[in-house]
Amino acid sequence: MRKLACLFGLGMLFLLAQTAAAQDTPKVDAFLGYSYVRANPATSGAPNFNLHGGSASLAYNVSNSLGLVADFGGYHVNKIGGFPVDSAVYTYLFGPRLSYRRSESKITPYAQILFGGTHLGRGALQAGSDNTFAMTVGGGLDANPTRHIGLRLGQVEYLMTRFKEAAPNRQTQNNLRFSTGIVFRW
Repeated sequence: MRKLACLFGLGMLFLLAQTAAAQDTPKVDAFLGYSYVRANPATSGAPNFNLHGGSASLAYNVSNSLGLVADFGGYHVNKIGGFPVDSAVYTYLFGPRLSYRRSESKITPYAQILFGGTHLGRGALQAGSDNTFAMTVGGGLDANPTRHIGLRLGQVEYLMTRFKEAAPNRQTQNNLRFSTGIVFRW
């Protein structure tokens, strides 16, 4: 317990030191871009498939290194394993982001963990829709050519969803999500 308290105290000192140096840190980062999801169904023998779409996120930077993120994405698939489908997946995720910002650097690496939900909307051939838990763990790199506009060079995340599948007791999908686009800061 003592070790945990010491680690917590050191972490807080690190965040406070980063806050003191945060005068050049923008308060808000807004991202808009393209997203790709490589879906991996839990059902044995079901093929992996690709979804393409877009995502947007808003991060409020509490300090130089800590931000609070709201992330929204929409993805579409029209064929799985050669069979035509018309489905859309939407994600809505929230959580903390840790960034490593240095005033002299034009690159900002970050890591984040987000929790929330996902919605599966099925087209005319399938019946109904589904809402379930989702989470991501990952990170990325932002290039900062100017103070107010940046480029998200890449954001790579493990995306876990919990849709019920045809096979009994199979409901965890281990997916990969990649995003890239423009970051606006103010």
